[in-house]
Amino acid sequence: MMNNEKLTGIERELVLQYLIDGNVPVTLTPIESNVNPEEIHSVPSQIFPVAIKGEHVKASKTGTITLQNVSQNAINLKSKKIKVEFYFNRVGLYFESLLEESKEGLILTMPKEINRIQDIEEEHLYDFTANIYFDFKNKKDININCVPFNNVELFERPVWKSIPLENQKVAKSYLEKFVEEIKVQKNAGNGLLLIPVCNYLTLKNKKMEALENRVGPSEILYVDHERIVIGFPKDYSFADNEEFGIKLIFSLKKGPVLSRDIFVTTIINKIYKNDDNSKLCVDFKFTTIQEEDLRFLYEKTTKSLFI
Repeated sequence: MMNNEKLTGIERELVLQYLIDGNVPVTLTPIESNVNPEEIHSVPSQIFPVAIKGEHVKASKTGTITLQNVSQNAINLKSKKIKVEFYFNRVGLYFESLLEESKEGLILTMPKEINRIQDIEEEHLYDFTANIYFDFKNKKDININCVPFNNVELFERPVWKSIPLENQKVAKSYLEKFVEEIKVQKNAGNGLLLIPVCNYLTLKNKKMEALENRVGPSEILYVDHERIVIGFPKDYSFADNEEFGIKLIFSLKKGPVLSRDIFVTTIINKIYKNDDNSKLCVDFKFTTIQEEDLRFLYEKTTKSLFI
C-alpha cells in the first residue's frame, strides 16, 4: 500500500476509517496564498503549524472532520484554506481543505484525493561536526553523529535573542531553574551553555516528515575548550558521570588535509531535560585533550590567544 504519491479509493477509505477510530493528532498550516500582504499578521513560522491533539479530532464516514475545543491559534484560521497533516501507520499524509465553523466546532472536509508527504533529503555541508564514538562503561563503539543546531552560532558568544520570541517566557523559567541548580553544583563553567540549552528545550517540534519518528543526527548546542553540549530526543538515555570518547571534526577549506580531527575523552557533567522529558541536553566535559587541540579550541571560542 501507498507506493504512489496520491491516495484514492480503497486507500483513502482506510485512512478515513483510521481517523474515525480516533486519537489521531493533526497539524494545521495556512496556505500562504490566503495571506493578505496589506494586513499586519504574525510570521507563520513563529505560530504554525498548529497542533491539534487526537482527542479533539472527530471524523465521520462522510469525510467531515470536526475539531473541538481547540486553541485560539486554530480558531484564527477559520475561513482559510488549510494544509492538514497527520501520520497513518507512521506514514506522513496531508490534504487541503477550507476550515469552516459549525455548531460542533471547526470543520474540515477530506477531499477524494489525499497525498503522501514527500521524502526530501536535504544535503548539508558543515564546517564542524562531532561523533560520539565510544562508550567506556560498556566498552563498545556507538557512533552517534552530531551536527550543529540551526538556532545557534557555534564558537560565538550565545545571545538570548537567538531564542524565538514566543518561546522566551518558557525559556526564562528553565533558565531560572537551571541557574539555581548550578549555584549548588557549580558545574556549568561560565554558564553560557544555558542559553542554547533553553533554546533547544523550548523549540517546537520540526515540521512533519514522510516517516514518523525518524531519528536524525543529534544536535550540537555549544562547544568551547572545556566541553561540548549536545541535544538529543527522548530515545537516548544517559546518566551522570558516564564516560564517552568523542571526535570533533573541523572541515578545512585549504590545504591537502580535508579535516582536523580532535579526539577527546569526556564525562557527563550534567543532563538538562524539558518538563515532559521529550528532549535532553547532555553536557560532556572534556577529561583528556591534547595541548595543541586545547589551544586551538580556546582561541577559536574565546577569540583570545592561549597563554
